[in-house]
Amino acid sequence: MTNDEKRFQEKIKAIQDTMFVLGGKWKLPIILSIYSGNRRFNDISNSIPKITNRVLSKELKHLEENLLIKRSVIDDYPVRIEYAVTDYAYGLEEVILPMESWGKKHRKRIAIQ
Repeated sequence: MTNDEKRFQEKIKAIQDTMFVLGGKWKLPIILSIYSGNRRFNDISNSIPKITNRVLSKELKHLEENLLIKRSVIDDYPVRIEYAVTDYAYGLEEVILPMESWGKKHRKRIAIQ
């Protein structure tokens, strides 16, 4: 295997890893919702149109496993559960901003046709 082939395979693997963690319809909107101040399950759910509670629950667990959000149990009465974006997740800005920019351009381009 040449160095070019090895670099290409490493590039593909890195993109696959990124897509595994961030891919799909809901993960980035959930992170953005929490970042915007929605810390409780119902607040997050209400801020994202058409997401089901089952999907939200599954995605929150996945994001927590990948260290992008933190789940805290607040020992009040009644017990509250809150979510927060981790410091590690702030690094996603370098991914999210170009995606937002490209998405806006793409919508305009598609609208022209």
